Amino acid sequence: MSDPILDRRTILRAAAGTAVALPALSSPAAAAAAAGPAGFPSYAYLGRSLNTSALRYNPTGELIFPCVRGTYDRMPGGLGRYYLYYAPHDAPGGICLAYGDSLAGPFTEYHANPIVSRQWGSHFNVSHVSSPHVLWHAASRRWYLYFHGENSTTRLATSANGVDFSYHGVVLNTSMVPGISEASYARVFDHAIPARGARYVMVFMGNHGGNRKIFWGWSGDAVSWQFAPDPLISPAGDGLTDLSGPHLLKRNGTTYVVYHGNSGKMYLTEVGNSFDREVHLGVFHTPLTGGPDSRRSAAPAFGTDGGVSYMFYEAGQRGSTVIAVARATS
Repeated sequence: MSDPILDRRTILRAAAGTAVALPALSSPAAAAAAAGPAGFPSYAYLGRSLNTSALRYNPTGELIFPCVRGTYDRMPGGLGRYYLYYAPHDAPGGICLAYGDSLAGPFTEYHANPIVSRQWGSHFNVSHVSSPHVLWHAASRRWYLYFHGENSTTRLATSANGVDFSYHGVVLNTSMVPGISEASYARVFDHAIPARGARYVMVFMGNHGGNRKIFWGWSGDAVSWQFAPDPLISPAGDGLTDLSGPHLLKRNGTTYVVYHGNSGKMYLTEVGNSFDREVHLGVFHTPLTGGPDSRRSAAPAFGTDGGVSYMFYEAGQRGSTVIAVARATS
């Protein structure tokens, strides 16, 4: 049965819910945030996805921007049922992979990380690469990896197995969107907008006038892109100054974007199926006061295992972030 469509007042009232704690996997005491707006579930902290002290590759002591993808129905014989992509934030960065058979964990570090480093033959030589997002491109039956390096440029590489990638090229840089000085933290999703000839959309962060906002673009093939010149979501609607780490969500017959705000919380805005709205709905997820969040949760990514929704996210203050996972409580 489909979810009921809620009016805005009901949606906003739903943002204040009851938290239920779940056992942690590898963490201090677990806790859950208030229920999300628009009928989305609340997510209770479950544990860290990776034992950072045991990682072979962890050059900066901080991990960001998780992206989890199921392989079992697309690529028989993979390393695990799920691939988890992540990266250090600062130089030298490096796109990394872990794998496991359950979204609840454990995940095993791939032995040859990073799978993409800051220098790639004659293609590029930059200070760092980071923020991996992987799309299963059904038309070509390949994995499309989007990542940034430098912060002004988003790049694309493709793979048949999700591990060994071939470089394609730049898909976004600051010259393609007037007035922005960063173009990073991009995620790409299957989403049709017939009026634009679009089969895919991209949401990303742009530094615009000294404030970080969410921008978007559309494509028919996930390779060649057009970009809207104006922000899709501005921070003022949430009483903030900066936004980052957007992710698309669908529910109630419409489309939303969840993202991180400079308050440390995650927020939700309805953008509509044609990306022609900006209805701010308030807090989607509140970080734990204690570790590992330490009042900051960011860059959410979502997956479903056994009918249960999981949210992977970047937990902690800049410089000491880890990849955490939370499980839906309803």
